[in-house]
Amino acid sequence: MTNAGTTVTADLPTPAVRLPRRRGIELTLIVVAVLLSVYGYCAVGLAKNGTVPPGAAGYGAGLGVLALLAHIAVRLRAPYADPLLLPIGVLLNGLGLVLIYRLDLETPGDRAAPTQLVWSTLGVALFIVVVVALRDHRVLQRYAYVCVAAALALLTLPVLFPAVNGARIWIRIGGFSIQPGEFAKVLLAVFFAAYLAANRNALAYAGRRVWRLQLPTGRVLGPIVAIWLLSVGVLVMERDLGTSLLFFGLFVTLLYVATGRTGWIAVGLLLAALGAVAVGRLEPHVHSRVQDWLHPFASIDAGHGPNQLAQSLFAFAAGGMLGTGLGLGHSILIGFAAKSDFILATAGEELGLAGLSAIFILYGLLVERGYRAGLALRDPFGRLLAVGLASIVALQVFVIAGGVTGLIPLTGMAMPFLAQGGSSVVTNWAIVALLIRLSDSSRSQYDIEVAA
Repeated sequence: MTNAGTTVTADLPTPAVRLPRRRGIELTLIVVAVLLSVYGYCAVGLAKNGTVPPGAAGYGAGLGVLALLAHIAVRLRAPYADPLLLPIGVLLNGLGLVLIYRLDLETPGDRAAPTQLVWSTLGVALFIVVVVALRDHRVLQRYAYVCVAAALALLTLPVLFPAVNGARIWIRIGGFSIQPGEFAKVLLAVFFAAYLAANRNALAYAGRRVWRLQLPTGRVLGPIVAIWLLSVGVLVMERDLGTSLLFFGLFVTLLYVATGRTGWIAVGLLLAALGAVAVGRLEPHVHSRVQDWLHPFASIDAGHGPNQLAQSLFAFAAGGMLGTGLGLGHSILIGFAAKSDFILATAGEELGLAGLSAIFILYGLLVERGYRAGLALRDPFGRLLAVGLASIVALQVFVIAGGVTGLIPLTGMAMPFLAQGGSSVVTNWAIVALLIRLSDSSRSQYDIEVAA
């Protein structure tokens, strides 16, 4: 149409802008992660024997194939997933295998790296199954009570088996052993997220107001508190205080996120402090760990030599800024827990403060990307589940790192991906798979809207 010599045209629709999938970035980072792991493996062999280990090519090929299969699963089933989650998991798992192999060289009769590699393979297989089979994370919300029943059953089973190092946290049948509490923490995270998502309004606005805290009614808060008390009570009876602390932190964190009431953080810290004081004084096993934390060099003064915590502190001090180099430390002097609870001391001694900081940055990125996926999701269950899973990793790293560095008393837990422990590495791969599914949902929901 023309008017006074001016041509008027209809507005053309703005072309839809699709979100980038970033799978190429993920593949590039995976290649870097595998190369860094192979480099560490070779560095250990060169430092200890002066030659490249004969299994370096097989180790690199095995880790590379596992990482490639996981990447293909993500590319096909979760194309919008965060590109950092899988490479971080590959790098941490690869570094853990390198550190365990390095400590195996000091204990020829007790090799843990081959077994850890098998468990890592099972973990990646579970990762692929979760990514491929779970198309919508909201399906898990339907099975909240099935998850909590399974979690309580898993937590109770170790009571039937003998204690190991003062704690009943293992199921041992012949030469096979698993730690059920590792799997229970994911199941409880699903239950907490589902229950709090369904009752978030009643938790936040119903009930009485005491000072500045809105207390929900017993009918709403009672069931979840009962489940939490039952799980923590079983763990205390089994002397698995690290996992009980983890469950408590997870419960308080999700309660705060669901209600938005900062008063729950204060209540949680107060209850944690009271519980720590009570257990530290009444439980002999915990009391001894508290005494070691307060006086880490008491055994040296008494002429008995350094205990595990003192030896761990010596390892961190020997590492300095840049470390002694892979294969050139002496953290094996820590003793039987050098490959599990105290593996971070090996990283601190041989990689130094710089390497240790890089490891903590990787954990920080993993947690941050989980929180980011939760913030972007619109359904309350997905948001709480993402925050809960990321918080499991954050709390676990804090408890372990704080224990081996003398910040807090020691608790028996495994450093995610790094430490020896099949149950731990399989569970952590499941956590990464769920975070990838949640991050894919958080980004694809916007792409669907743009396409519509």
